[in-house]
Amino acid sequence: MSTFRKDPFSLSRSRVLNTLKTSGVFVLSGLSLAIVAQVQAENEHIEQIIVTAEKTPRPVSELPLTVSQVDQEQLKLIDAVHLNEALARVPGAWISRGNGQEQLTSLRSPVLTGAGSCGEFFIAEDGIASRPSGFCNVNQLFELNTEQAGAIEVIKGPGTVYYGGNALHGVINVLSPEPRQGGEIKLEAGPDDFSRAQLRIGHKSDQHATELRFSGSHDGGYKDDSGYDQQKLALRHDFSGEQWSSKTLFSASNLNQETAGFILGKDSFKNPALKRSNPNPEAYRDASSWRLSSEWRREFGEDASLSITPYARHSEMEFIQHFLPGQALEENEQSSFGLQGKWRQSLSDSLEWTLGAELEVADMELREFQENETDSPSAFLRATIPAGLHYDYQVDSNMLALFSQWRLQLSESTLLDAGLRYERLEYDYDNRTTDGTLKVDGTPCTLFGNVRTCRHARPADREDSFDNVSYQLGLQQNFTEQLSAYVRLANSFRAPQNSELYRLQKGQIQADLDSESLQNLELGLRYFSEQMSVQLAAFAMQKDDFIFRDGDGFYIDEGETKHRGIELDANYALSEQWQLAVAASWAEHLYDNNPDPSLGDIDGNDIDTAPNLQANTRLRWQANEQLLAELEWHYLGDYYLDPQNLHKYSGHSLLNLRLAWQRDSWRLAARMTNLTDRDYAERADFAFGNYRYFVGQGRGLYLSAAYSW
Repeated sequence: MSTFRKDPFSLSRSRVLNTLKTSGVFVLSGLSLAIVAQVQAENEHIEQIIVTAEKTPRPVSELPLTVSQVDQEQLKLIDAVHLNEALARVPGAWISRGNGQEQLTSLRSPVLTGAGSCGEFFIAEDGIASRPSGFCNVNQLFELNTEQAGAIEVIKGPGTVYYGGNALHGVINVLSPEPRQGGEIKLEAGPDDFSRAQLRIGHKSDQHATELRFSGSHDGGYKDDSGYDQQKLALRHDFSGEQWSSKTLFSASNLNQETAGFILGKDSFKNPALKRSNPNPEAYRDASSWRLSSEWRREFGEDASLSITPYARHSEMEFIQHFLPGQALEENEQSSFGLQGKWRQSLSDSLEWTLGAELEVADMELREFQENETDSPSAFLRATIPAGLHYDYQVDSNMLALFSQWRLQLSESTLLDAGLRYERLEYDYDNRTTDGTLKVDGTPCTLFGNVRTCRHARPADREDSFDNVSYQLGLQQNFTEQLSAYVRLANSFRAPQNSELYRLQKGQIQADLDSESLQNLELGLRYFSEQMSVQLAAFAMQKDDFIFRDGDGFYIDEGETKHRGIELDANYALSEQWQLAVAASWAEHLYDNNPDPSLGDIDGNDIDTAPNLQANTRLRWQANEQLLAELEWHYLGDYYLDPQNLHKYSGHSLLNLRLAWQRDSWRLAARMTNLTDRDYAERADFAFGNYRYFVGQGRGLYLSAAYSW
C-alpha cells in the first residue's frame, strides 16, 4: 500500500508555472478585497450566513468546517437553466454539465465517472438523501427543485455525522423555502426555443403555513435532435402547535429528454460544422421521481429537543446507453422508506449532546435489454455483446445508523466539536435471469467457432453487508467577535454501490469489494463584519480502497488517491450600491499508487478531469431600490483527459451579465450568458483513441417577467 511521497510538495516545471498562475489569481483577488476595504460607506452590510450542516440552523461562524451557501436571492438572480450555473460560485465545486439536464459532480475532487462515482457525494433535500444508500445515480441532482429552492448548502470534504455514508467529498443539500403568503407567476424565454413557466401560491394562518411551487421547462436543444421537457412540483406545509411543530415536504419531478452525445476529434467544439451536430440522435432519457418527508419537533424547556422524521421516496428511469456498444436500453427504479430520530440536550452551560438514529429499507430493480445485434467494426464486440436480455435483478437493502455529537465550550472563545457515527448496510440480491456469463438462453458466445466469455456477467443470488464508522473532531478559536480559526480532522466512507457488486462484466462473477474511506485534515480562517465576509480553507485528504473498473473490465478496490488545496470565499460591500464577491480554489488531485497495470506508471500523476484552478468573481451593482445588475467572470483551468497525462483540455473563461428590475408587483429580468460567445467544452475527455467533448453553448439572451401578489 502506497503512502504520501517523502516530498509531497515537490513540483515539476509545469506545476511551478501553474502554481504561479494560481498565486496570481489569489493575490489579485486578495488585493482587490484589500483595496476596496479602504472604501467606507454608512450603509454597507454583508449578512451573516445561517446553515443547517448539523440539521439545526446555526451561523456558519459557529461551525468548525467548510460550508458555503447559495441563498434564495442569488438563486433568483442566477435563474439557472442548469445547476452548474448556481454552484459555479461555490469554491471547490464543479457540476460538469453534460447534455440537457445531465451532469457529473466534483466537490474537492476530480469529476468522477463510472457507475458508483455518485456514491462519493451526499445529495439531499432538506437534509434527507435524495436516493437510498447504495442506489445513487450520477444524474440525481436534476430530480431536485433547485430552480425554486430557498438555498443550496454545500459542505466540502467529509460531511458531519448527521449525513453518514456517501459524504466523502462533500454534501449538496437543497433547502425548500419557508411558505409565504400570496403568490407569484413567472414566464421566461431564451435561445433554442427555451421557455419556462413557474408558479408559487402560499397561505399562512396562526398555526399553519402552506406553499405550492411548480416549475415547467421546455428546451429545443442547442444541438441537433436534442432538447427536453421537465416539470417539478413541491408542496410544503408547516405547523406550529403548543407542543409539537412540523415541516412536511412533498416534491416530484419528471424529465423527458432527447439526448445528444459527445462529438469527436481534437478541438472539435470549435468547429462550426461539428459543434451543433449530434452523433446519437436515437438517444433519450426519461426519468421521474417523488419524495415525501415530515419532520416533527418538540422542545422540552430550553435545554432539550426531540425531532422525528419519517420519509419515503420513489424514482424511475429509462434511457438508451448510447455511449456503449450495442446501445442497450436500461430501466431502473427504486422505492424506499426511512425514519430519522434525534435527541439534543444541553447538559450544562458549556456542553451540548446529540444522540440520533436512522433506519432505512429500500427495494431496487434494474433491467438491461438490447434489441438489435451489436453494430461494431470489431468482430469480438459483435460476438461477445449479444442482443437480448443482459441483466434483470432486484436488490433489497436495510440500513441502520447510530450517531452522536458533542459540542463543548472549553472557554468563552474556544469550542470543541466531536462526533461519531456507526452505519450498517445490508444487500439481498436476487438475479432474475441466468447466472454466469452465458447468453440468457444458456448458450455461449462464440467467435469464429470458438467459445468466448460474453460481456455481461450475472452473479448468483447472494447477500452482502458493510459495517463502517466515521468520526469528526473540530476545534474552533474565536480571536475576536469577527475573526476565528478552526482545525478539523474527519473521515467518511461509502459502501460499494449495487451496480459495482452485481452489474459485472467479462467473466467477473463476484466482486469482493470493501468500503471506500477518506481521511481529511483542514484548517480554516474566517472573518465576518458588516462590510466583509472572508472564508479561507486549506485541506489535505487521503482516499483508500478507491473502487474502479480496471483494464480487464473488473471492479476492484485497490485505488489510492490524495487531494490537497486551498479555497477562498469572500464578499465585500464596497458601498451601499456596489458589492464584490470572489470564490476561488486551487487543488491537486493525484493518483497515489499503480492499481492497474494496464494504465502503466501513473503514481503521482494528476487524476483526469481535475482542473487545478477554478475562480468565480462577481461585481454587483444595486443602482436603486428597483434596478440590480451583476457581471460574473468564471474561470475553469486546464486539466488532463487521461491517467497517463498525455492529453489535455486548455480550460476557458466565461462572462455572464444579469439585470433585474422590480417595482411593486412586477419583476423584469434579463441575462446574457457567455457574453463574448466563446467556443468552449462543458466537459472533455479522451477515450478509445479520441478526444470527446460536450459542447458549451454560445451567447444566449434570456428574458423573464414575474407578477406577485
